[in-house]
Amino acid sequence: MRWAEGFIAVDWGTTNRRGYRLAADGRLADEIEDERGILAVPPGGFPEAVERLTERLGELPLLMAGMIGSNRGWAEAPYVHCPAGLAELSERLCWIEPGRIAIVPGVSFANGTGADVMRGEEVQILGAVAEGLIPADATVCHPGTHNKWIRLEGGRIVRFRTVMTGELFNLLKEHSILADLLDQPADLGPAFEAGVRHGLAKDDLTAELFSVRARVLLGKAPRAEAASYTSGLLIGSDARIGLRGAGDGEIVVVGRPELTRLFAAALAVAGRPARELDGEEAFLCGARRLAELMR
Repeated sequence: MRWAEGFIAVDWGTTNRRGYRLAADGRLADEIEDERGILAVPPGGFPEAVERLTERLGELPLLMAGMIGSNRGWAEAPYVHCPAGLAELSERLCWIEPGRIAIVPGVSFANGTGADVMRGEEVQILGAVAEGLIPADATVCHPGTHNKWIRLEGGRIVRFRTVMTGELFNLLKEHSILADLLDQPADLGPAFEAGVRHGLAKDDLTAELFSVRARVLLGKAPRAEAASYTSGLLIGSDARIGLRGAGDGEIVVVGRPELTRLFAAALAVAGRPARELDGEEAFLCGARRLAELMR
């Protein structure tokens, strides 16, 4: 099979999977999204899971990214160390079936005793850079379960920092003493902005989280605003970390729109210009560019 005749790009995460059939001219011809993330696939079940995907999208070459290349995925695709660009990713593809099925490696960063890794975000960020949607020298915020703050120089990822904001909010919502206060959606507004301001200014996240409950119990804050304040508090604390060393200028926020709008609003509170970019669009840019490098 020839990649120039079209292929399937898959963003395969921990809990979700998104597949896209791209035509020979790069046009998006079909897509599917389901909850068949890597944790839903039993041991030895990836060949069958891929077969179900191709039955739906067609018998075409496959380019897969994300947690499918982790040590809990189909095959472990070793990380490419920073600095990393599309060329480095293309050179280090993990081929399940030579010429037909490939997994994109993730990217790693190490500095002294510090270490960080990503899988999937690199395709979005570098694809958007290649298409001119993100400058070659920029700071990128990629919100998600594990939010990334990424520094680009010369069109390559040179360093990044992961903050577990999304996962922490979900844990608080499902398993903490705040769970009954976080059953409402988090919305933009005064409560969210107040949480952002506190998170940006103060280094007392774990104490302030308990205060969310105490203020409601003592009638000092309305129960209906607890989720928005907590979301703002976590995102403000996240931005406090991410903006260190980010330099001046615009922050590009890449990801799902329901998340990018929250982070863009928090950055506005911080006085930083921000621009939102849809993560799906960015992923398809990266997939197309990587396929071109294989032709």
